[in-house]
Amino acid sequence: MHSLFACFPGVLTRVFAAVVVVCVGLPIAASAQITEPVRVKGGLLSGAPGADPTVRVFKGVPFAAPPVGNLRWKAPQPVKGWKGVRNASRFGARPMQLPVFGDMVWRSEEMSEDCLYLNVWTPAKSDKERLPVLVYFYGGGFVAGDGAEPRYDGESMARQGMVTITVNYRLGIFGFFAHPELTQESPHHASGNYGLMDQSAALQWVRQNVAAFGGDPKRITIAGESAGSFSVSAQMASPLSKNLIAGAIGESGAMLGPTLAAVPREEAEKNGLSFAKEIGATSLADLRAISAIKILDATKTNPFRFSLTIDGYFLPKSPLAIYTAGEQAHVPLLAGWNAEESGASGVLGREPTTVEGFTRAMRALYGAQADDALKAYSASTDAEVKATATALASDRFIGYATWKWVDLHARTGDKPVYRYLFSRSRPGETGAYHAVEIEYALGNLPLNPRYAWTDNDRKVSTTMQTYFANFIKTGDPNSPGLPIWPSRTRGSAASVMHLDVVSAAEPEQDRPHYLFLDKIYTDVH
Repeated sequence: MHSLFACFPGVLTRVFAAVVVVCVGLPIAASAQITEPVRVKGGLLSGAPGADPTVRVFKGVPFAAPPVGNLRWKAPQPVKGWKGVRNASRFGARPMQLPVFGDMVWRSEEMSEDCLYLNVWTPAKSDKERLPVLVYFYGGGFVAGDGAEPRYDGESMARQGMVTITVNYRLGIFGFFAHPELTQESPHHASGNYGLMDQSAALQWVRQNVAAFGGDPKRITIAGESAGSFSVSAQMASPLSKNLIAGAIGESGAMLGPTLAAVPREEAEKNGLSFAKEIGATSLADLRAISAIKILDATKTNPFRFSLTIDGYFLPKSPLAIYTAGEQAHVPLLAGWNAEESGASGVLGREPTTVEGFTRAMRALYGAQADDALKAYSASTDAEVKATATALASDRFIGYATWKWVDLHARTGDKPVYRYLFSRSRPGETGAYHAVEIEYALGNLPLNPRYAWTDNDRKVSTTMQTYFANFIKTGDPNSPGLPIWPSRTRGSAASVMHLDVVSAAEPEQDRPHYLFLDKIYTDVH
């Protein structure tokens, strides 16, 4: 598989600029929350008050057995029980990963193959409240990330009246390695997708245990950004998970386009055999005997080498086929992307920002289809080139796949769909780049002190977080005092909520972009 960023030049340097976050110590305060200890599958838990003492936090809660030894590259197994009361005041270990992205900040104290933990923030005062539940999956291209990152902190969302949960899942070679011997030993004749199965196991755990934290197991909304958004689209498509969720939120990404596309199991197995040969492992037993750090180090040349897999079990067929047939979870969906997911250089390369340069770049990209491309993405003056090239680069990277998800779900599902475009630039920046919306959406601007947030930033955050909270509670983002966000259902016209200092919904204007890309990628439109 090609590197995510090799395919889309300009994304790495612009999207994942280093972010330095100073973690502020959380005060210890008395809390009138859930009576402790809390009993979950595995045993008793004791949490701690959040910075806001009305929120109780349970960190590092195991939802599956450690995937180590002979459980490496197996579907997640039931959690092992413990005696006494488990102290849930510290984050669990983050998954094995290379330092791929500069904007990730760790609050977990270590990295380990033993990483299947989740974190719970609850405002409930008893286990009788039945609050809505948010389960959030982190981004990072399926090769990096951690549910304990400050930008995903669940306290602000919990203060909106919901139980908020972040989930760790296996990454890279540990989460997506396929091999014929793995397929042979699997009772489902499948291999790969262990990271996605971890997410599904976490959802099963939440369904079984969230009532103990005051949550409603029948009102679980899943959400995520980038790879987390891809994950949401995958969980909606999988027979393992689609009946566990009541709603879905996707921020920038879906498994219905060329980026991070799932490959057939046989192709993934060949890749696995090739990797094993490269490191001198002649059997699955050899591979499991190698230390986790040596396995990780062997992937340095291409961390994105191991693809998601159409394995016949978690994904019985391609996500595109599942959504086209209407076989996904029929739940309300809120999804969108940012105005500058990738820069103009992703299309222009070294060509100048002129009509002539843009035309040459388009002919190089699309050959015989360049005339159609230039009709869909038109730039009649030099002044229009940068914006047009940026739009195309963003769509090629992540916009098209997210649009396809929203469009197909509206056409083949029976629940409302809400689409957004996020356009707010962070202070000192010039575009709404990939991943910048996370802190706005989750109410976590104060946890990223790199930026001198303004009243306008806080206004955007309040608007976006309120939309998200309303959706999680009711399946509808609207409430009094907010600009009306029209839904799209089967047969109705599409609109887009533009999220910025002044937010407003407008009729969909960019459909020709995606109908052109549809012909390129799927020939389904």
